[in-house]
Amino acid sequence: MRSIGARHPVRIIGLGNLFRGDDAAGLLAARRLKDLVGDRAEVIEAELAGLDVLDLMAGAPAVFLIDAARSGRPAGTIHRLDASAGPISGDLFPHSTHVLNAVDAIELGRTLGLLPPCVIVYGVEVGDTTAGSALSPAVAGALGQVVERVLRELEGITCTSGS
Repeated sequence: MRSIGARHPVRIIGLGNLFRGDDAAGLLAARRLKDLVGDRAEVIEAELAGLDVLDLMAGAPAVFLIDAARSGRPAGTIHRLDASAGPISGDLFPHSTHVLNAVDAIELGRTLGLLPPCVIVYGVEVGDTTAGSALSPAVAGALGQVVERVLRELEGITCTSGS
């Protein structure tokens, strides 16, 4: 286990599309976190994805990535994956409204040796992601939980990784 101390910057990246209902989960979580993290982290709201995720993670020793997930579990279910510990399954993110989903970008970064030392992925299980739909009550309720979990982890980030 490696502990990332408070003197190291942390980057929080929320992914999604505000115009596709529950797909906005990552963006909205990041928006809430912006006002709460102070100088403990840099927060980025990213409506882009794919290979751009690698650019957004570059140079950060620790990254929290928050995105919509779709595994068939009930909407609002929260998934936490430590991408630092090894490859993560694309089963949670098999479809994306992005060109390349977050897991694909992470695994490409791992293959190319570009993955930050600590990458924690939060996926919020979605329901409706059709264009023009509203955020579902289940996902809206989960956002507060994701924000609280990320804030708790900021206090003492630990990731499994070599050295």
